[in-house]
Amino acid sequence: MKIAYIHDENKIRTGADHITELIVKKLREHNVYVKNVYPKTRLIEYSYNIRLKGVSNILFFYSLLEQKDEILKYDLIQGTTFTPITFLSFDIPVVTYFGSTSDGILYATPKTNKLKKKLRDVLYKLREDKVISKLDIKSVKPLVDISDIQNFAASKSTRVIAASKIVKRDLVKYGKIHPNKIAVIHNAIEDYWFEKPIAKLSKPKLIFLGRIALDVFTWKTKGLDRLIKIYQAFPNLPKLSMIMTRNKKIGPWLNKKIAKHALHLNILKKEIPSILHKERGSIVLLTSRYEGFSLSLIEAMSQGLIPISYPVGIAPEIIVNGKNGYLINSTKEAKKRIRQILKNNKLREEMSYEAHKSTKKFRADILARKLVSLYENITGKKVNTPIKIV
Repeated sequence: MKIAYIHDENKIRTGADHITELIVKKLREHNVYVKNVYPKTRLIEYSYNIRLKGVSNILFFYSLLEQKDEILKYDLIQGTTFTPITFLSFDIPVVTYFGSTSDGILYATPKTNKLKKKLRDVLYKLREDKVISKLDIKSVKPLVDISDIQNFAASKSTRVIAASKIVKRDLVKYGKIHPNKIAVIHNAIEDYWFEKPIAKLSKPKLIFLGRIALDVFTWKTKGLDRLIKIYQAFPNLPKLSMIMTRNKKIGPWLNKKIAKHALHLNILKKEIPSILHKERGSIVLLTSRYEGFSLSLIEAMSQGLIPISYPVGIAPEIIVNGKNGYLINSTKEAKKRIRQILKNNKLREEMSYEAHKSTKKFRADILARKLVSLYENITGKKVNTPIKIV
C-alpha cells in the first residue's frame, strides 16, 4: 500500500508535527510505503502572528498542485485537518486527521473580561509587568476561517480520524460531520517513554509540561492563568515547569513571582523523559480550557506522575477519579485534590503506579495497527503487517 502524507512544511514546530512524524515512522515499520509531501513554495512566510497565520495556513495547499500527477498515483492521501483539500475533487480516497479543531478552541477560550476576577487579575498582572501587551487579540477571524476550511475538508473526505472523543464531538457538533464517518484513533507517544522501568517514588512537586505559544489567546486556551493561581496556593511546595514558548518574558516572570519554581524552557523533546523519570509521584497539572488530545498528559503519566486535569482532550477517557488521577472543574477543586494526594503517601504510590500502567495503550505500534486496519477498509488492499507483541 502506498500513501501520500501531506504536511504543512518540513519543520517540526508543534505537538501535531511530532505526532505526524511518529505516524509516518510507524507506518513504514508496518510495511506501508509513505511519501512525505510538502508544499515546495510557501505563498506566505510562516508567522506566529495569528492574523497572518490564518491566511498562511489556508493558502499553502495551492502549491501542492505542481505535484498532483505524482501524488495521484498513490492508493490514499492523508493529511492533517484541511491539508489534503487540494485533492478532494479527484478520484482518490482522502483521510483527514484531526488532533484538535479550531471550533473547539474558539468556543472554549473566553475573552478576558469574561473570566472570574481572580483569574482575570493574573492576566492584568502579566500586562502590568509587560509580559504581555494585550488582554485579547484584535480578531479571531483567522481561526474562524480555518474552522470553515477544516469542516469543509472533513465533510468531503472519505474518512475522518479524530484523536479523541472530544474531537469527534466537536466535528459532529460544530462541523455537522456524520458520526459514522469519524473514526476515533488515539494519538501515541514515542517508544522511548517506555524504555525505563518505573522509578522509585520521589518527593512531590507540582509540574507543568506543555506548549503555551506566544499570544494571550493561546495562554488562555492553555489555562496559564489557572496554573499560576494553583502554583501560588502552594508556596512551600517545589514546582517544575517545562514550557515551550517563544515569549522570552514569561519564564523569568514565573521564576520571580512563583515560590520554589524551577524552569526548563524550550528543551528538546527527547530530553524530557530523563527529567520526568525522576519525578515519580509528583502531580502534573493540565489546566487547559481546550485540548484535542494532550500528548504531554500521557507522557507525564507514563513516568508515574499523577494528573490533576480539567476534562479536556484525552483526560476524561484515561483518568479514573481516585485511581490514577483526578478530573477537576475549578482551581478550588484542584487545590483540594492536591492536598488530598500530598497527605497520603500510600495513595500517592498507588495512583502513581496506576497512572503509569494506564498509558500503555498509547504505544505507537497500537496506533499504527489501527491506522493500517482503517486503510485496508478504505482501499480494499491488504498490508502484510508484522506481528509485534507488546
